[in-house]
Amino acid sequence: IDITVKGKQKNLLKNRLIDVVKPRSVSSVSANKTKPSDNVSRQRSRTSHESNSPSPPIISIENIDPFELPDRETVKLQKFGKLLAGPNTDLDHLRNLSWSGIPSSVRATTWQLLCGYLPANIDRREETLKRKRQEYLNFIDQYYHTRSDPVHKDTFRQIHIDIPRMNPNIPLFQQQIVQECFERILFIWSMRHPASGYVQGINDLVTPFFVVFLSYYISGDKNPETYDMSQLSEHIRKMIEADSFWCLQKLLEGIQDNYTLAQPGIQYKVKALKDLIKRIDVSLDSHLMNNSIDYLQFAFRWMNNLLMREFPLRCVIRLWDSYLSERDGLAVFHVYVCAALLSHFSQMIREKKDFQETMLFVQNLPTKEWTDDDIELLLAEAFQLKYMFADAPGHLQHK
Repeated sequence: IDITVKGKQKNLLKNRLIDVVKPRSVSSVSANKTKPSDNVSRQRSRTSHESNSPSPPIISIENIDPFELPDRETVKLQKFGKLLAGPNTDLDHLRNLSWSGIPSSVRATTWQLLCGYLPANIDRREETLKRKRQEYLNFIDQYYHTRSDPVHKDTFRQIHIDIPRMNPNIPLFQQQIVQECFERILFIWSMRHPASGYVQGINDLVTPFFVVFLSYYISGDKNPETYDMSQLSEHIRKMIEADSFWCLQKLLEGIQDNYTLAQPGIQYKVKALKDLIKRIDVSLDSHLMNNSIDYLQFAFRWMNNLLMREFPLRCVIRLWDSYLSERDGLAVFHVYVCAALLSHFSQMIREKKDFQETMLFVQNLPTKEWTDDDIELLLAEAFQLKYMFADAPGHLQHK
């Protein structure tokens, strides 16, 4: 918005803007004249034992001139700061704000709220985190020693095999201390959910949570993908592990049928993808059919791993900002994202000559160098598809 205001009118409008976006708690820190970036850095690097729960950053903007047009991320961070610092976070407002991307410094707390792990009431959050983290530690004492029992050893063996294979090019996940965290998370989850137990693919779904929650405890200039976990205290490592477990559980509650016997949820979603492509890109669907390619041959992995294998992890995290903002993000919106992804490469797919060339391409899409900008374009295309068929969603309804 271009505004030309001078003199007293400018000062009056500036004061009104500050009043609108100033967080409740800004007055308590205004005397220190702390810069927003300093507060964010302090929040992200905090590692003291006394702090058992994430607290939203306090953002002071008294020293920011709204007429200097701060960048979009600064403005967005101010909005998140105000929303998260309120006594009761409006989750609908938080979803709307998060859909277009969450600033990294508040992503951990925001994801925990969107997953339903943290309560909206700010006064209850610390007690909730303390109780749930202790509950997870109790699960370790209750279940983990049974991993060698005959009835459970095959499950644990599969988990033990799968973990080193996930994200082999990311040093963080090759650290023994991290792999042991994942073994506990996945084994305990399987013990708590005997209807499905552990299924290959679930291990990938822990990684975004783990990286986001790790990022909360390290300074902003350090890359979590290469961070040495041994530099953190055992206390903090346990908090990251517990939070990752509970958020994984919340996420899987909405897609449980993806991992039960015969994985009916995945079968249904692949069929929904096929039906959707038939409606939006007939030539692409015809090419796949003419080359005897079944959607299940390539889209099974897309549904089972939620596109974790198709994009760099940083892009997956951006994608999940929007997934967690959608009420049925993983159950419904994910199908539209897959359709948008397939349609995005439609021309290149149709240029492939036969079954082998086509399959090699769709199983190895050229997305390894994608950035957040590419993901946001994909999300925009998926959003358009969703609302194009909002009044005729038959392809996404159970028969």
